[in-house]
Amino acid sequence: MEIFSKLEGFKLDVLKEVGNIGAGHAATALSQLLNKPIDMAVPKVQILPFEDIAEKVGGPEKIVLTVFFRVEGDAPGNLFYIMAPEAGKSLLQRLGAFVPTDGLDLTEMEQSALGEIGNILAGSYLSSLADFTNLAMSPTVPALALDMAGAILSYGMIQFGEMGDAALLIDTTFVQGNDEVEGQFFLIPDPESFDKIFAALGVPFDND
Repeated sequence: MEIFSKLEGFKLDVLKEVGNIGAGHAATALSQLLNKPIDMAVPKVQILPFEDIAEKVGGPEKIVLTVFFRVEGDAPGNLFYIMAPEAGKSLLQRLGAFVPTDGLDLTEMEQSALGEIGNILAGSYLSSLADFTNLAMSPTVPALALDMAGAILSYGMIQFGEMGDAALLIDTTFVQGNDEVEGQFFLIPDPESFDKIFAALGVPFDND
């Protein structure tokens, strides 16, 4: 795959720093929103093929909770914040937003709270990436879905056409005492956007 051959030998130090700074911004924003200390673990960052995303979250038939954004600006793309439904409920409880209801179904209030959390995370990571690349990027209003991972990814492709063939994965972990709540961010730039992002990060591209 072309993008991976171009990235071969390029250390992910810059992307890791993007993740670290984004996590720091998100923790600060959530702490201010909830008026309580919120900690986030140092995120793990990697590049993986688009077709590996579903397996990364447990397989295409795995039921997942997803906050979806379209990324607009100089490097448009798609952004998925994916977690297990139980993790979403636990996140709401541990952040102290309110006591979540039983079962996997989400109330309107729970959906709104998770959408706002996803919005803060998306804005923080995109802002950090924009700072490193000098490319303007911003998320649209979030949409939330509870469905099989494969169905959610297919929906994104249907809505916005062909996605890029690679994704930037940022593992996101909220920490409270000895407890952790994990989720995963997948930034999938449009095909032409990957060239812009990685050229701005210092990865040479030869489009001839």
